[in-house]
Amino acid sequence: MPSCSGSSPHLNASQVTDASPQTRQSGFAAGLAAYFIWGFLPLYLLLVREVPAFEFVGWRIIWTLPICLLIVAVRKQGPQICAALFNRRVLVTLAASATLIGSNWFVYVWAIQQDQVYAASLGYYINPLLNVLLGTFLLGERLSRRQWVAVAIAACGVALLLGGALTTLWISLALAITFGVYGLLRKQVDVGALPGLTIESALLVVPAGAIAWWYAASPAGSSFGQSIELSLAIVLGGILTAIPLLLFAIAARRMDYSTLGFLQFLAPTIVFILGLTVFDQPLQPVQLACFVLIWIAIAIFVWDILARRQADKVLQA
Repeated sequence: MPSCSGSSPHLNASQVTDASPQTRQSGFAAGLAAYFIWGFLPLYLLLVREVPAFEFVGWRIIWTLPICLLIVAVRKQGPQICAALFNRRVLVTLAASATLIGSNWFVYVWAIQQDQVYAASLGYYINPLLNVLLGTFLLGERLSRRQWVAVAIAACGVALLLGGALTTLWISLALAITFGVYGLLRKQVDVGALPGLTIESALLVVPAGAIAWWYAASPAGSSFGQSIELSLAIVLGGILTAIPLLLFAIAARRMDYSTLGFLQFLAPTIVFILGLTVFDQPLQPVQLACFVLIWIAIAIFVWDILARRQADKVLQA
């Protein structure tokens, strides 16, 4: 663990709001890079397709921890980790969020391995709309009329799958719910994205190690160590977990959060396109109809955000 001495750099709200155009531009580039990495992640998962999903998630956690610790040391965020470790409420919350993100990783990896690319993509289209509902019912936030219309249309799209693609609906909902509740829990604790992920990885590293040991003791043996190429591909999983989250944290500090929200739809769109092209997955009519309704809901949601931002500018003028 990093040293608990020294100071950690902080960026207050006014600094974010008053950021220069160059700073905002660099934030946009960081956010774009993060969502591009997340969007093209299924291509990486093709490299480790022979590794069982459960084992791969174990190795992903194991290799994420040292990468996170290295970046934390470089960014001098050790004091943030120490403060969180000595706060019981924060630790309990991070333990719960760690369980959720671990479950999310497993479902996502399993879905890609089982060629359920569209179901995985749909899950992350539903996620931002689910976040709106969680904010409304659990955080007391209020929805505008247009946002309620967007949520209703998205609900109709999901309802279509109840009749036409019930076998894959659980994948989309599991991804959306685990990541949505994960974000909600992380919103409740005063710890940065990277320090939080570092602690979550540390909390999960023991069960992850047990998973790796169990596979190593099985007749088939561990996937790690079978070949240099596969072992390096598994290690790459830790890098592809930590780096985009760091880029996201940079973007969140340097640009408007509402603008960053627009980029959120980039990753599932890339995954959807990969499903049509690289994975050559047949798109069922009911799935297409669901996607169309989700896209309409997203368009209304974005329209509402843009309209409210324009209204705020008029009031401030």
